[in-house]
Amino acid sequence: MSEPVLFDPRVAAISPDELKGRVILITGAGAGIGRAVAASCAQHGATVLLLGRNGRQLNEVHVQITGQHGAERAAIVEFDLENALANDYDALFAAIEARYQRLDGLLHNAGLLGQLAPIEHYDVPTWCRVLQVNLTAAFVLTQILLLLLKRSEDASILFTSSGVGRIGRAYWGAYAVSKFALEGLNEVLSEELSGISRIRVNSLNPGATRTKMRREAYPAEDAALLPAPESITRAYIALLGPASRGVSGRRFNGQ
Repeated sequence: MSEPVLFDPRVAAISPDELKGRVILITGAGAGIGRAVAASCAQHGATVLLLGRNGRQLNEVHVQITGQHGAERAAIVEFDLENALANDYDALFAAIEARYQRLDGLLHNAGLLGQLAPIEHYDVPTWCRVLQVNLTAAFVLTQILLLLLKRSEDASILFTSSGVGRIGRAYWGAYAVSKFALEGLNEVLSEELSGISRIRVNSLNPGATRTKMRREAYPAEDAALLPAPESITRAYIALLGPASRGVSGRRFNGQ
């Protein structure tokens, strides 16, 4: 596979209209990194599909984007990744196909932290919930939307990863395991699509960021010392847009 060896999305050259004309779906778009990336994608010219289960939060992001960029630049996709059934995924595919005919980008950003506990004492139902939202739903959503991504001239699938999904850390349980598995899904899917489609697949570890999940994991940490989600979106834009064309199957850091 041909790819620029030194490509770094943190410093890649991107234009103000880097994502012009692209249709990009973002999971977990109602808050935190998902919300910041959605706003940045719209600012760079994309039409953004805001997927999440909190309708109030999604509406806030929708109002923000459409107020700045126009009514056609964002759409709300209220969807429960924990409890969705096969017909829900089929309906999602049909709705996107009917309105947009294709998909140019898919950012898997939604996730549950679960609990911080040793494996010996980890709550089994919590384990199942975390794996469902962080891994299985990402797999199913990718599978169901692949046809729409294949219709794009330059599509990108991007998984939000984590440092604990690259080097195991005690007590991170299901969250860490789910992120390790996403890294594997990233590599397997990239290999499968190489040479037979124009879809590239990568993962991005955003690093320590001022989000609600970070506060839950590190309650004693001074959040004011962490970068805001809005300050780390450049790498996401580069990996979702043409700057990363030809780059696939790789793991990147956002900071």
